[in-house]
Amino acid sequence: MYTLEDLDVAREALKSWQDKFDRYSGNNPDKYQADIKSASRTVRQIENSLKALGQIPLSEHEELERDLNAAFPNAESNQIVEFRGRKYQRKFWPIERSRSRKTVTEWGRGWTEVDAS
Repeated sequence: MYTLEDLDVAREALKSWQDKFDRYSGNNPDKYQADIKSASRTVRQIENSLKALGQIPLSEHEELERDLNAAFPNAESNQIVEFRGRKYQRKFWPIERSRSRKTVTEWGRGWTEVDAS
């Protein structure tokens, strides 16, 4: 179980790695990228855990997505559904890729509202 202090520590660690990369003047574009990726993943995990526990309030859009996920748990990519009189489309996008950038290691998912026409 995470706390808000854990989230602050994780965000500071991420900022520290990003600052190190920003100050790096060498010839290696991958320098610190594994550390930044790991820190970013940790921040996402802690935020998601705290939101699930209700310690961080959900935004209006996140509440809508939670309700859509509950109503349509098996929705596929680009599937359009009707919910509360409006139409929404399921979307997936890559959050994290492998070092070669050929493989997606973590997918993000959400819903976008589509025009009724």
